[in-house]
Amino acid sequence: MVATVCGIGNLKPGPGTWGSLATIIVYYLLAFRIPQSATWIALALALAATVIGIPAATIVARESGRHDPGWVVIDEVAGQALTLAAAPFGWKYMILAFLLFRGFDIVKPWPIRRLEGLPEGTGIVVDDLGAGVYAAVIVLIVRHFIT
Repeated sequence: MVATVCGIGNLKPGPGTWGSLATIIVYYLLAFRIPQSATWIALALALAATVIGIPAATIVARESGRHDPGWVVIDEVAGQALTLAAAPFGWKYMILAFLLFRGFDIVKPWPIRRLEGLPEGTGIVVDDLGAGVYAAVIVLIVRHFIT
């Protein structure tokens, strides 16, 4: 249940995209009443998903015999939330954060692809945190020039 985020990882097509979308919905529901705390909420989501996601992803990877099972989407929660932490609270930035994170998570530019080689759940989650960092940097650059 943890690794698939309550079964979201079983949705088709693109379970990672569904996991990222679910993260944005949860983030919005938690932050819309206190948008001044949105950054802290996103960071707390990223931290929680990382702390519980690494062991959960490790268990699923071991039990399935797969290096990075596609139905594990707790890693998307961690990476997407990290990207959201860089964005001001608002729908335009949520869309930007979503698109950037999904793009970097799919393409996995250097050295993100190398992070997948870390053992078990660590590699599963940390490569998405890497994609989240790349996306967050772009969000911060956009913020600098737009706001």
